[in-house]
Amino acid sequence: MSTLALLFVIAGLGLIGWLTARVRAVAFRRGTTRRFSSLPSHHGGYVALWVVGPALLFLSIWAFTTPALVTDRVLKAPAAATLPPPGFERAAILSQARSIAEGHGVNGTSAAANALAPAYREATARYGWIGATIALLFAIVGGITAYLRIKPGFGARTRIERVIMAMLLAASLIAILTTIGIVGSLIVESWRFFQLVPIGDFLFGTHWSPQVIDPADPGASLGAVPLFWGTFFIGAVIAMLVAIPFGLMSAIYLTQYASAGVRRWMKPILEILAGVPTVVYGYFAALTVAPAVRDLAVSIGIKYASSESALAAGLVMGVMIIPFVSSMADDSLAAVPASMRDGSLAMGATTSETISRVLLPAALPGVVGGVLLAVSRAIGETMIVVMAASGAATISLNPLSSATTVTKQIVDLLTGEAEFDSPKTLAAFALGLTLFVITLLLNIIALTVVKRYREAYD
Repeated sequence: MSTLALLFVIAGLGLIGWLTARVRAVAFRRGTTRRFSSLPSHHGGYVALWVVGPALLFLSIWAFTTPALVTDRVLKAPAAATLPPPGFERAAILSQARSIAEGHGVNGTSAAANALAPAYREATARYGWIGATIALLFAIVGGITAYLRIKPGFGARTRIERVIMAMLLAASLIAILTTIGIVGSLIVESWRFFQLVPIGDFLFGTHWSPQVIDPADPGASLGAVPLFWGTFFIGAVIAMLVAIPFGLMSAIYLTQYASAGVRRWMKPILEILAGVPTVVYGYFAALTVAPAVRDLAVSIGIKYASSESALAAGLVMGVMIIPFVSSMADDSLAAVPASMRDGSLAMGATTSETISRVLLPAALPGVVGGVLLAVSRAIGETMIVVMAASGAATISLNPLSSATTVTKQIVDLLTGEAEFDSPKTLAAFALGLTLFVITLLLNIIALTVVKRYREAYD
């Protein structure tokens, strides 16, 4: 039985359970003035949950365990006797056999894979029917058990609310546990890296050349200061020199000068920039902005302008960040009490004087929080710097020279054929952990500033 058909059957059983439980609840409510704690629909929902819930939970667990069971059964088949020892070659043959069994054509498959395909097909069907049978048993037993509990004094509404609360709790825990898992994996792999490379050499070293690593002193080639500088220079300097003025000026215009009709159209158009995929920005930076910047530099007499300059990546990144700064500044300016603006205008101040001397100082905490959030977004950007920035790790104040960032190097380190336990590959996790800590601190500072601002004007 296919998964889709099985889900339809379970849903149908759940509907039957809901209808029968509701009919039973309606029946024992007839001819009485007694007040009940649950409606008939609550009783029906309770039975439907017991029909659908255990079956879906089992299917979720079964989906993770079935591939291992199928592979184990296939390896016991006579055709598996000629397989090579465990390793990459055996895994490739098993993967080809699985693809053939699923009906996907694979070019250049081996004879061993063709021989194992029937065994894969048989094992998959076998465990599929086993899983479907057990899931249906769970649905039926759960539905019957819940149906027998339906009585006049049964609190079905309370039970349903508890289930919903448990589901909400599980959903929130998934996000928390996912974050813990990400941080834990970074810490574990970074710890392995720092056992090979001293943390001081990594954080304060000025030479980054992971292509040539001396086994006796790997830290000499893995100094990350040039990466930190490139990330700061592109994401926190050049990008912010573009995003802050344009974002702040657009927010001032939309909140103080634009009419309601103009604001209604301009604000969504401006925020469209935040929805453009970063790979599109990357193409724009690599194909349009970078050549234009290089040609402009050459035209004014700068001979050694790079086509992968920090300026090109920073300019496009700044354009991408404008909606973040503008939206936060817009909200901050709009949250300033109207009495402050009206009082300034009533005292004879002009609109520009009111903005510069009253509104902006009052909204400054919120604006600063938005800028810090934008900086954390910029330094974590990947696609723009991968496509427009250079891989050369340098420390330079020249925006027309080559520069690289932490995210660019993480991509480079994790692509290729280097061993996973090598310092070169593990350095990507150390860089990721460092970047995570930096962005976390920026977010904490920004949220703290915004919180204080909101407390002042709520």
